[in-house]
Amino acid sequence: MTAAPETSALEARVGHHYQMDNTYLVGREKVREYARAVQDYHPAHWDVAAAAELGYSGLVAPLTFTSVPGMTCNRRMFESVVVGYDTYLQTEEVFEQHRPIVAGDELVVDVELTSVRRTAGRDFITVTNTFTDTDGECVHTLHTTVVGVTAEDVDPAVKTAVPKIMMHDVDILSVGESEAGYEKTVRPEGEVRIARGGATRTPGTRTFEDLKAGDELPVHHARLSRGDLVNYAGVAGDANPIHWDESLAKLAGLPDVIAHGMLTMGLGAGFASAWSGDPGAVTRYTIRLSQPAIVSASEGADIEYSGKIKSLDPETRSGVVLVGAKSGGRKIFGLATLNMRFR
Repeated sequence: MTAAPETSALEARVGHHYQMDNTYLVGREKVREYARAVQDYHPAHWDVAAAAELGYSGLVAPLTFTSVPGMTCNRRMFESVVVGYDTYLQTEEVFEQHRPIVAGDELVVDVELTSVRRTAGRDFITVTNTFTDTDGECVHTLHTTVVGVTAEDVDPAVKTAVPKIMMHDVDILSVGESEAGYEKTVRPEGEVRIARGGATRTPGTRTFEDLKAGDELPVHHARLSRGDLVNYAGVAGDANPIHWDESLAKLAGLPDVIAHGMLTMGLGAGFASAWSGDPGAVTRYTIRLSQPAIVSASEGADIEYSGKIKSLDPETRSGVVLVGAKSGGRKIFGLATLNMRFR
């Protein structure tokens, strides 16, 4: 049985930093592929001319697109730095869009362990990714918070079953076991320049004067099938079988296969941009997950998205939009907010 690591020992590793080995080139077809996976059909993700009309130099990546390179980059963190757990549960994501990422961007990705806190006997671990363009400006920051899960909470049968069903070169149970060989590396000193493009361009959103606090967004229903989950797993690189293998999901204590949390977040971002008119107008998207969306083989799942303007700031012509998501009568977002600029 693996005991949870002492929080103080893990806290000593806060600040551990490394950089992705190679740059990440944002491809036009990858943008479309991801937009399809999260059912986001805003023209700016698909049509170069439509993106140009909004002032973009290429197809605009959906807001949650950064989770794809982020997942790849974070693997090393959870295999060799954040040690002592058997798996992790996603609880919260924060996307800070300093300027929209577009096809053709070549990005350097930095990874840093930014926080460890213990609440109700659980360790909440936050890893931050910063995405920097070739001009040396940070264009996007992604904060991922997970809960560390130890062996006492995992059915031993899961460890036996997982290797038999996973893709040949994927090992989701690969975690660090000890302190041996660990050496802390920290971010080199130097200014982080934040891109201002997202705050200076005129957004293609609704006019500020036409809005008021309390306005509700039209309700939208998104349908998910098992096929959608398999497709998203391949596009996003999230190979956890609880999203596509019913027997494994039940071994893990779930009633059935569940949708990826990041997929439901992507659907929520698309819901908001369809209403606003400009996916690049969001400056911050914060989501705390509550319950997973259950996706049965026969019925799939229906996710109902709703929204309401919480507040408006006339000085910055911006506002905060609350986004709700329900499936099977249960809230799947505990709290989700979008900070958005308006014309």
